[in-house]
Amino acid sequence: MTPPIVKRYIIAFEKYKWIGMAGFTLIVAGSTVVAIQPPPSPVYVASGALTYSGPTVSFSATGSEIQQQGQELRKEVLLSDVVIEKVAAKVGAKPREIIRKVALKFPKRTKTGELESTIIEVKYQDTNANKSEDTLLALMQAMKQLSAEINTRKLKAIIKKINERLPQVKTELKAAEQKLETYDRIQGPAILAAENGSLLGGITGSQNQQRQIKLLLSGIDAQIRSLQQKLGLNTDEAYVSAALSADPILANLRSQIYQVESQMEVLRKDLRPGHPTMVQLQRQRDASQRLLQQRAREVVGGTDSTAPLPPTVKGIRAQSNLDPARQQLANQLVALQTQKETLTQQLIDQSREEKRLRQEYSVIPNKQLERSRLEQELALKRAVYDKIQAKLVDAQTAEAETVSSLSIARNPVAKAAKQNPKSLPLTLGVGIFMGLLVGGGIIFLLGSLEGTFKTREDIRNSLKQQEVAILGEIPWIFEEEEKPQLLPVILAANSPYLQFYEKFRSNLRRVGENNVKVVLITSTGGDEGKTLSAYNLGIASARAGKRTLIIETDLRSPSQCQSLQVTPHPDANLEPLRYYGSLSECIHLVPEVENLYIVPSPGPVLQSAAILESSEMRRLMEDARQRFDLVILDTNPLGISNDALLMQPYSDGIVLVTRPNYTQENILTEAIDELVESELGLLGAVINATDIDVPLSTIDVKNVNESTEGELSPQVSSPVGNNYN
Repeated sequence: MTPPIVKRYIIAFEKYKWIGMAGFTLIVAGSTVVAIQPPPSPVYVASGALTYSGPTVSFSATGSEIQQQGQELRKEVLLSDVVIEKVAAKVGAKPREIIRKVALKFPKRTKTGELESTIIEVKYQDTNANKSEDTLLALMQAMKQLSAEINTRKLKAIIKKINERLPQVKTELKAAEQKLETYDRIQGPAILAAENGSLLGGITGSQNQQRQIKLLLSGIDAQIRSLQQKLGLNTDEAYVSAALSADPILANLRSQIYQVESQMEVLRKDLRPGHPTMVQLQRQRDASQRLLQQRAREVVGGTDSTAPLPPTVKGIRAQSNLDPARQQLANQLVALQTQKETLTQQLIDQSREEKRLRQEYSVIPNKQLERSRLEQELALKRAVYDKIQAKLVDAQTAEAETVSSLSIARNPVAKAAKQNPKSLPLTLGVGIFMGLLVGGGIIFLLGSLEGTFKTREDIRNSLKQQEVAILGEIPWIFEEEEKPQLLPVILAANSPYLQFYEKFRSNLRRVGENNVKVVLITSTGGDEGKTLSAYNLGIASARAGKRTLIIETDLRSPSQCQSLQVTPHPDANLEPLRYYGSLSECIHLVPEVENLYIVPSPGPVLQSAAILESSEMRRLMEDARQRFDLVILDTNPLGISNDALLMQPYSDGIVLVTRPNYTQENILTEAIDELVESELGLLGAVINATDIDVPLSTIDVKNVNESTEGELSPQVSSPVGNNYN
């Protein structure tokens, strides 16, 4: 079996063989011209060598690095435009010519990255020996000078970058120093106090003072309780009594009251209470008592320079009449209370101080960490600054030592290059081989760019990928009668092609589950064999005993019914609606096939869409569905018009006809996608005009021996070609 790629090439060869022959001829002619050319002039090759080198003594690391980098120069750098133009101007040659004739060979590197040698081979060829040597020497000197310039530029660039970076680094170093200095000035004493233990000692001293104050307060509380028991007064009452007893005015008023009361007591025995003297004394006593109360309020309420006493004054005369001993005890009680309040406030202050010291001590680690961070930052900035300073000094030292990384190891020497004589047979043989390769490639490329399916295998794979059922594969049909017909229909009952259409008919019934009565047959383009498939499917159905009707609904093309020995109505194209309205006129019996009928197309006619949508066509389809077992609609291709879609509502399914070397890949794919997405009832596809072998014993080959030039006669071998509609 022939591989598909060979089939594709054979088909493309039949179409584009003359273009391929033209390409073959051009290649062979070109090789012939090359072969008969006279031998070229002798060529001289000048060879020299460069070597990697450096200064005799190097005092800087930067200089050594630059020299080491000079060993990384590649061909693109050494043969740059600057070098080539400089040499071209010196020797009077064209830059392109120098580039084309010069060659460099660099030393290889080992697996560890080291150079196997330090020699760079340089060659230059020319038809003049002296010119090749001079040009090569100029090239080597220019490469050496270029290496020195590159090294100098690198060092200047390093120094420039360092000088650009140095002010910023210096500013950052000063900023870091100021940060550390400011932090030490603010937080340094606290950190130092924590480090030498004075802060912790302050916390301990505060705790000791608090303990001492608490002891003193305990003793004072005991003394206060003792004095309160002796006096029978609390602290506030003792303070008030002491203050009242110490006031001389109150003492004088109290003395006057006692004197008046003494007189009243003496006179009460002799005088009545209403006696003027008793009344006068009573008034004096009341006045003195009022003055006593007023003075007591003044003493208790305080003045501008004294604080008021607690509002617990009851019995002014009693509380202002302390004897000196009790007054001394009251003063002691007040003094102890004052001392207690003082110590209590000191205790609170010491507690606050301890809390403050503890808080300060708790943040000491963070302050120490922050200071360490600032110290590290300062050390880093200082290290960067020192390193940049050292790099600057090293680069300035290297600038004075800079030399080229290349030196001339061997001066150019020119020698004549060996030239192999031309071999005419070999050149022609290579030309013929290249001609065959190019010509065959052109044919294959043109065939691939057509965009059509070349073989039935290509169509079958495409249909399987789109999950479309393959209803049949029909071989080429050869004409069996002496007179060629419009279409190769299989009228003979013993035709070997009938079995393929019978398989097509049975697959159609199987896919449609016996519910398919009206089948619409179309294609994506012309000459793919849709009419041929419709006619022969109708013949196969009629041979199977089915009452079959073929309706040609391709009104844009003339009828092909002459292939079935049927003569179309001569005036059908004049009044097509009247033609379709009379069933007796439009339905014809096929004379040579029993049970087969056909409605020839009146075409070509204008406004075919209007005729297909007419009521006459609808009545024809309704009558045909009732009277026939199978109705086959031969429609216009989908790629030309929408006539097939106008007839689709009358059908039970659509069959697509394809043909190798005619069906376009993208058009078929788009048509199948549209039919499936629109749910128009795609039943499957038929592959027409395939290369399936048909036994010659079943074909009438009486004229085969009359064929000429090694081909079968038209009666047998000629596939119908463009008669596939």
